Amino acid sequence: MSNAIQSFMTDDKVSNTNCNVLGASIPSYESYKNLCLKAENNFEKFWGDYATELLSWSKVFTKVLDDSNKPHYKWFIDGKINVTFNCLDVHLTNGNSDKTAIIFESDDGEITSITYKNLLKRVCRFANGLKNLGYKIGDRCVIYMPMSIEVIVAMQACARLGIIHSVVFGGFSSKSLHERILDIGASIIITSDYQKRGGKKIPLKAAVDDAINLGKCENIKNVIVYKRIGSDINWFNGRDLWMNDIEENELDYCDPVFVDAEHPLFVLYTSGSTGKPKGIQHSSAGYLLWAKMTMRWTFDTHDNDIFWCTADVGWITGHTYIAYGPLSIGLTQVIFEGVPTYPNSARFWKMIENHRVSVFYTAPTAIRSLIKSSDIDNNVHPENFDLSSLRIIGSVGEPISPNTWKWYYENVGKGNCPVADTWWQTETGGHMITPLPCLSYLKPGSCSLPLPGISAAIVDESGEEVPNFTGGFLVIKKPWPGMIRNIWGNTERFITSYFPEELRGYYLAGDGAQRDSDGYFWIMGRIDDVLNVSGHRLGTMEIESALVSNIKVSEAAVIGRSDDTTGEAVVAFIVMKGDKPSKDEAINIAKELRNWISCEIGPIAKPKDIIFCDSLPKTRSGKIMRRLLRSIANGEDINQDISTVENISIFDKLSGPF
Repeated sequence: MSNAIQSFMTDDKVSNTNCNVLGASIPSYESYKNLCLKAENNFEKFWGDYATELLSWSKVFTKVLDDSNKPHYKWFIDGKINVTFNCLDVHLTNGNSDKTAIIFESDDGEITSITYKNLLKRVCRFANGLKNLGYKIGDRCVIYMPMSIEVIVAMQACARLGIIHSVVFGGFSSKSLHERILDIGASIIITSDYQKRGGKKIPLKAAVDDAINLGKCENIKNVIVYKRIGSDINWFNGRDLWMNDIEENELDYCDPVFVDAEHPLFVLYTSGSTGKPKGIQHSSAGYLLWAKMTMRWTFDTHDNDIFWCTADVGWITGHTYIAYGPLSIGLTQVIFEGVPTYPNSARFWKMIENHRVSVFYTAPTAIRSLIKSSDIDNNVHPENFDLSSLRIIGSVGEPISPNTWKWYYENVGKGNCPVADTWWQTETGGHMITPLPCLSYLKPGSCSLPLPGISAAIVDESGEEVPNFTGGFLVIKKPWPGMIRNIWGNTERFITSYFPEELRGYYLAGDGAQRDSDGYFWIMGRIDDVLNVSGHRLGTMEIESALVSNIKVSEAAVIGRSDDTTGEAVVAFIVMKGDKPSKDEAINIAKELRNWISCEIGPIAKPKDIIFCDSLPKTRSGKIMRRLLRSIANGEDINQDISTVENISIFDKLSGPF
C-alpha cells in the first residue's frame, strides 16, 4: 500500500450500540449473511420475490431477468407498473393518506407541509394539465427547478404519464442546460422564475431563455414556470405558461399510465472522462425497487421517522432519496431550499432540532465546512442543539475521511447513531456498499460491506480478484435491478465505459478500492479523469474544453488536488496565447477565466487555483504529464521519473497559483 492509502485506512473499530435492531428489515448480522446467501443460491428468485412483495403491478412480470443481450440486462419482463402509483396512490389505502409526506423549509425559514393525499392531488392536477397540452408517454421533459414541493410534483407528474424527465441542477449554466436539452430531445421545460439560496435570488427562467436562444431548440413547445419569487421575467406568449395556471381547474385525479418495467423513468446527466456529459438512463420498475429496498435496509426506516436528505434533486441522491425512495415507503421527509451556512452555520442543527429529524443524510463536504465553522464560532457547534431525535446519520457523495467520520459520529450522532457511509453512483441507482445498522462494529472511513444481492469485488486489469490490502478496480460481477440501462443515444459508450471486455464484462464503477482483513471496502478515489468536488462529479475534459474555448487561452490542463472542505479542488494549468501574463495581469485573467467557466459550465466547476505556464509538461509523443501537474498542485516535491518530459525547464517558470 502507498503511504497515502495507509494513512486513510485505519484499524479503528467503533462498537455499534444499535446493532440487532428490533423491527429492522435486516435486524442482525446473521440475517444479513442469510440474505446474502439466499441471493447467491437463487439469484433470480431473490429479486423476483422482493419485486412481488414491495411493488404494486397492473400486470405482474412473467420473467425476472433477461440476460440474453449482455450488458443490456432487462428486468421483470412483461410487467406493467406506474412509479407514481407506487409512491402516492398506494398510501390512500394503507393508513398514510393524511400523513405528512413533505415538510418544506424555505431559504428564509418559512415552512410548508403537505400530506400524501394532497400531494397526490397536486401531482394529478399538474399531470392532467400536461396531458391537456398534448404531452404523453415517451415525451422528454427537462426540469430546471429549485428544491421545493413543486419540483417533486413535476417529477412525479412526468412519471404518472410515462414522460421521461431529465432534471438539471439549478447551478448549471445556460450552456450546460442547452447541451442537455438537445441531447435528450426535450419538448418541454419546467422551471422557476428564480431560486433562493443563501439569501440570494438566482434567475432560472432567464437561464432557460438563454439556453433556448443558443439555437436548435425547435422541439421545445412549452416552458412551464413555477412562480417562486414573483419578480419580473421575460415572457413569451404562446410558449410560456405558469405552473399554477396549468394546475388550476384540473381534476384531482389523473389515471396513471402503466408502462413496461423497462420504460425509462429518467435520464440524469453526469460527467465522464470525455468532454460530453453522459445521459444515464434508468428504468421504472428496477430503479424503484432498489430505491425502496435500500431506503429500508440502509436507514432502518420506521413509520414514525422524520427523514432528511440534504441533497439537491439535480443529482442522483435527490432522485433516489428524496423524490422516489422516501415516498415509496410512506415516510415523512424534510426538503430544504437553502444552504447549511445561511443565515449561519447552525442551520442544519437547528432544523434537526425543530423538525425532530431521526434519519439525517448529508455529504462530507457539508460536514467539513461545518466543522471549520464550529472551530471558529462555538455558538454554531452541534453541542448547543438538541439532536436527541437522531437514530441514524449518513454520508453520501464521496469517501469520508476517518477524522471527519469521527467528528460526525461523536458531535452529531453523540456516539449513539450508526454512520451510514454509503458508496454508490448515479449509474447504480441506489446504495451498493454501506454499513447496515445491524453491524456490530463500524470502521471510520470504510463503506464496509456490499448489500445483499450485490456481488462487489476488486480486480486487476484482467478481471482477476486481488488479495486484501491490494488496490484495484471496484467492479460489480452480477447485474441488479437498479443498474444503469444505457447512456442516452450512445450505446457504444455505455458498453465501453461500464462493461469493458478486458474486465470480463463486469460493471466497472470507475473507482479504485481495497479490502481489509475483515472484508470491509475502502474507496480510494476515481481511476478516470473525473473529479469529485463537494460530491459532484466533474469531467476534467469538459472544463479543459471550456477553458480553451476562451479566445485568450492556447492550452489548458485540469487536475484535482486535495482540499479540506470540498474533498477535491479544481486546479487549472493555463498556457496563454502570446506571452505569459505579469502578476497583476494574471490576477485579472484568473478572475475572468473563473467567470468564463461559471458561464460555460456553472459555478461549481470554477478552478480554485489557476497556474500560468509557458507550456505544459509533455512527453516527446505529446502526452501531458498529469501526474507531475498533480504533484505541483499538491505542493509535493517532484521525485518521479521526468526523463520522458520534453520541456523540463517549464517547472522553473510557473506563475501562480492565482
